[in-house]
Amino acid sequence: MSSNLTVGMGEIQVVRGAGHVLTALGLGSCIGVCLYDPLTRVAGMVHVVLPQSPADKRGELPGKFADTAIPAIVQSMVEMGASASRLKAAIAGGAQLFQFGVSSSLDVGARNAEAVIAALRNAGIPLLAKDVGGSVGRTLRLVSDNGLVVVRTIGGVERELAVLGSILASSGVAA
Repeated sequence: MSSNLTVGMGEIQVVRGAGHVLTALGLGSCIGVCLYDPLTRVAGMVHVVLPQSPADKRGELPGKFADTAIPAIVQSMVEMGASASRLKAAIAGGAQLFQFGVSSSLDVGARNAEAVIAALRNAGIPLLAKDVGGSVGRTLRLVSDNGLVVVRTIGGVERELAVLGSILASSGVAA
């Protein structure tokens, strides 16, 4: 059975087998994280909104925060049959849509990208491709057949970012 699933803000979606497409629409400062196990074809996407969960919000919508999203999606994928040691990643988003002067602390997109990359590194997951930063929003799509990740910027055309299911895609060239 195939499906087209939209991954909303703070959501985690995991599928197994061919025929599924996961999509994160309108990524501005948010980061879309795609994970894929090429052997079992378990694919997952999370739409991260903020870099760090506040202590009083831990456990609430774990996909919302980078520090809780990566462990939560890995756990969901392992429960679907993936091996954490085979997971590969690609990310997109992290734009700064609004200018607030020179303070980089207000650049949530850059902070989100840094936090997601650190969380992937801590989980031992190679980051094979990334399309982050800039000042335009993006749509990110992950195809479960082969781990194809495509990205489209607002006003742009859809382009291939990575194929996470490729046997040659085994090292973290983008990290």
